[in-house]
Amino acid sequence: MGDFRTPLARVRGLGSAKSGTGHFIAQRVSAIALVVLMPLFLVKLAKHAGAGYVEAAAWVGSPFGAILTLLAMTAALYHMRLGLQVVIEDYIYRPATKAILLILNTFVAAGLWIAVLYSVLALAR
Repeated sequence: MGDFRTPLARVRGLGSAKSGTGHFIAQRVSAIALVVLMPLFLVKLAKHAGAGYVEAAAWVGSPFGAILTLLAMTAALYHMRLGLQVVIEDYIYRPATKAILLILNTFVAAGLWIAVLYSVLALAR
């Protein structure tokens, strides 16, 4: 196979970083999971919209409600983290700012997931 890069790209060593395929697949898999989980989660949640706190908390605390909530929120937060990572990597040019934002992105997603996990476990006891 020939090298199809421009002479300038060859000199600079620019080309594929060879790490985007896994990220691409992970983002598509999380999107497929969200297509399945979010409508189911929102329909089940909407059924308890008129109910009081006790009924809604009982549903989230039930085995099905807890598992569905954790699966939906895990997929949503993971997908959010991957999407924001792409935006940060593509549009933030200063290395220090990029590193800080990538770390912050991971911490915020993890913190939100821990909050969801704690909330569901507290309701499921």
